[in-house]
Amino acid sequence: MPSLAYLHVDGVTKRFGSGRDRVSAIENVSFDVREGTFLSILGPSGCGKSTLFNHIAGLMQPTEGDVTIGGASVIGKPGQVGYMLQKDLLLPWRTIEDNIILGQTLHGTSKRDAIAQAAPLIERCGLKGFERHRPHQLSGGMRQRAALLRTLLTGKDVLLLDEPFGALDAITRLQLQMLLTDVWQEMRKTILFVTHDVDEALLLSDEILLLSSRPGRVLKRFFVDQPRPRTPEMLADPAVASLKAEIMSMLWKEVRRDEPC
Repeated sequence: MPSLAYLHVDGVTKRFGSGRDRVSAIENVSFDVREGTFLSILGPSGCGKSTLFNHIAGLMQPTEGDVTIGGASVIGKPGQVGYMLQKDLLLPWRTIEDNIILGQTLHGTSKRDAIAQAAPLIERCGLKGFERHRPHQLSGGMRQRAALLRTLLTGKDVLLLDEPFGALDAITRLQLQMLLTDVWQEMRKTILFVTHDVDEALLLSDEILLLSSRPGRVLKRFFVDQPRPRTPEMLADPAVASLKAEIMSMLWKEVRRDEPC
């Protein structure tokens, strides 16, 4: 991996409202991400993780600070990254295949070429034979597979995944986690992944960024020094268990801070 930062978040602060109604969502958030890194972001509910993602995606203007990718600011410039939310957001009138290749065709790739590029991943994700189906004809897990493929095939070097597996059952979630790690190792995209699941962050990530309760600030950055490919059994490793205990302890303190007196 290159040693220099590829994505740079520099002192980003976002405040909403004014006067007594002013609320700080995130405060002076700074961190760097090297190209090809898988970084997960953890923090209590309401700590500003999605707000941070909206700044990196160019969808929101910060009160202070900047976000650069490859040295160029992306503030106010949407379309620079791939962005996947917890809801699949598939277009109901398009087939699964047409949903998957949407990003490619919007950027000028012919439909024939886009389908050819997508076909191996469609088969690998267990969607072969369902290409002509509409989203309502598939299970939630299959729709989420399609949404994940659409994001991976946008052609963007930076992908933001905001709790993409949070609504799935445990087995489907594990299947998609393993699929994501396998495909990421081949494509080497730079991925920022929001989750509330510490095990998920440990299983997927090179690094984990822990945010404080609102306003979100960077508390600590953890490095997951485990070989790839990863398997669920890795979570039983004593070093991983120790790291989990440290993260959980810090996270619980932040959760308790948010509890009413």
